[in-house]
Amino acid sequence: MKQTLGLNLGQTLTMTPALQQAIRMLQLSTLDLKSEIQDALESNVMLEADDGHDEIDAGESAEARNREREPAAGQNTNENSDIPENLPVDADWNDIYAGSAAPAAPAPTADDEDYWDYRQANLSSTPDLYAHLTWQADMHPFSADQRAIAAVIIDAIDTNGLLLDWNEVGPRIAEDFALSPAPVEAVLHAIQDFDPPGVGARSLAECLAIQLHGLPVDVPAREIALTLVTRGSLEQLADPNRDALARRLAVERADLEAAIELIQTLQPHPGEAFTEHESDYVIPEVFVTRGSDGWHVALNADIAPRLRINSQYLALIKRADKSADQTTLKSHLQEARFFLNSLKSRNDTLLEVAHRIVEAQRAFLEYGEEAMKPLVLRDVAEQLDIHESTVSRATANKYMQTPRGIFELKYFFSSHVSTIDGGSASATAIQAMIKRMVATEAPNKPLSDSKLAEALLDNGIQVARRTVAKYREALSIPSSHERRKAG
Repeated sequence: MKQTLGLNLGQTLTMTPALQQAIRMLQLSTLDLKSEIQDALESNVMLEADDGHDEIDAGESAEARNREREPAAGQNTNENSDIPENLPVDADWNDIYAGSAAPAAPAPTADDEDYWDYRQANLSSTPDLYAHLTWQADMHPFSADQRAIAAVIIDAIDTNGLLLDWNEVGPRIAEDFALSPAPVEAVLHAIQDFDPPGVGARSLAECLAIQLHGLPVDVPAREIALTLVTRGSLEQLADPNRDALARRLAVERADLEAAIELIQTLQPHPGEAFTEHESDYVIPEVFVTRGSDGWHVALNADIAPRLRINSQYLALIKRADKSADQTTLKSHLQEARFFLNSLKSRNDTLLEVAHRIVEAQRAFLEYGEEAMKPLVLRDVAEQLDIHESTVSRATANKYMQTPRGIFELKYFFSSHVSTIDGGSASATAIQAMIKRMVATEAPNKPLSDSKLAEALLDNGIQVARRTVAKYREALSIPSSHERRKAG
């Protein structure tokens, strides 16, 4: 085999740090973007929030730019005298930071306080379930052995407050402590008297029974509710024929309904209140309003603070200085420019995609869901001359506020369904039509999937019965048989 040297030309796409950052920021939601901006402000001394009180645009005045470009007096102008506006985009930021001094942490800002208030308002401050039960066990008059058994039982309780694997845990505890099952069960029953009611239950029925036993004996329908949960009748509650269930239990229908209402007030997951959670808020990135000259699209200016380059730190940069401080400032400046460019690119792309969505879905904004037009990612990507994945990232976890409500951007995309006249209809519009037909049907004669398909055909939309069934299930609408039975 003969070895030769050859020269080949080709094009490849290199995922530079700047490109990776731009792609990642494009798919961030509003809250994630705020967190990203806050992290950038804390880690990069060259970035600062633009509060509007300084007249310097983007922190880069003409004087600062001249200072940046001019070499320091008395220094060799041939050595590192010409640093480009942007460092090589394929540079690794880890290499840039190597050997650099850590940037000084900025002083707390109003944004820091707002973020802290947000965290405090949305994070549960209650202790976790394990700590709550352990504290009660410490207060309970257990013996030393009982306290040790209680610790093992509490550790086996899941986050819902239940002990569903007791058949394995119980025998193992008895074996470890060389006891019969009775003493272990006694400790378990003591824990089941702890707060919250129903904790330590070995099944849903036992959890509900513990809570019912804790109610006063004069609570209406308490005994009937206990009968329902202790005699294995919970599954029978799914049967809509309540009269038959009342006859089996030998109770009046009204008393049975009262017992069911009482059971519905109980907590099937007693540990849920002790689970830390963060509330999910929907903040629209795009506002759509109706004006005298048509529909207007604008980005939400309040979702992220305006940023700029800090002019004071920029003025300190000396072009030919190779000290550690200068290296840190220059690397921070390059990273800040990357960040600002990525943020601007994200906003521009999001606004362009939102414009195309509004143009395509004007009928929806005017008339509602049934006027939704078919739209896929490819349609928007071709109009903007970008890749479909870019449109997908721009619409992920983003919301648009319209006069008809707040919708996720992906809501406006739906597949094409052909019509009998050669046109196309949106799957979302068809679902809205099915929902309207079911809402106006006769209760004693609900429309089957075949009847719904025929009604859609009368409106010029030809879809198969199985497609109608798929759309109906997506809307959580029961079948015609179940709707007739429930009625």
